[in-house]
Parts: sequence; structure tokens; C-alpha cells
Amino acid sequence: MVSNLHSRWAVAGSTFVLWALVAGSAVYWGLKLTSRAAATTALVAARTPAPADPAAVARLLGSSPQAGTAAPVASLASRFNLMGIVASPNRQGTALIAVDGKPAKPYRVGSAVDEGLILQSVEGRRAVLAASAEGPPAVALELPVRK
Repeated sequence: MVSNLHSRWAVAGSTFVLWALVAGSAVYWGLKLTSRAAATTALVAARTPAPADPAAVARLLGSSPQAGTAAPVASLASRFNLMGIVASPNRQGTALIAVDGKPAKPYRVGSAVDEGLILQSVEGRRAVLAASAEGPPAVALELPVRK
């Protein structure tokens, strides 16, 4: 009986290498999947900000109850707070505006922001509110400067 010893070792060696690759792949993906699940839950937990009490913050900064009642009527520009802008070169886009201290909402150019005011245009770091699309600007809002 004649046997080919070289081909037998070649088959055994290639089988060993194949199973070693399968085992390595299983270990790699097992570690990758378990570490990603732990990292994702940690990121979600880290991104939730703690709610702040506005009255406590005002007291901390030196506000008193009498000062709040004696304050004059707020001007039109102080009612709006520009939080963000997505603008295009032709002054179209969306602005993220908070009205009267409420949570900010996105407004597209041409949509009503408040009674009698629409978002007329957005450009760069600026949003313009007006009574009509072609009318004179009533309020120009600027994004705060980043420090």
C-alpha cells in the first residue's frame, strides 16, 4: 500500500489553520460585542443632564424676589433666544429659537415664531424676525459667541 505522507500533512495543517482562524474570529467578535454594549450604556448614562431649578440658580446669582416684581416690561428682543442655525447661501434654512424661556423649537424660514412675527431669514450666526416676509426686520437675533 502506497500512501502520500506529504498530502496528509498538508490537509491536517490547513485544517488546523482554518479552525484557528474560526476560533480567533469568534473570540474577536465576542469581545467586540460585549465591550460595545457596556460602552453604549455608559454613554447614555453620561449624557443625561441633571435638571436645574431656575429659582435656585437666580438666588445663587444674587436675585431677590423684589427685583423680579419691579422689573420693567421686557423688550421684544429679550423674549427670544437664538440657540442654533442651519443656513444655506440663499438665506433659507432653520433656526432653533427659545421664546419666553420655553424650550427651544426649530422654525423654518417663513414660519410663524410668535404672534405677528415670522422668521424672515437666516444667515451665518444671525436670524431675522419680521412682521412679513418682505417687511422691515423687527428683531435680529445673534448666536452667542463661543468661549
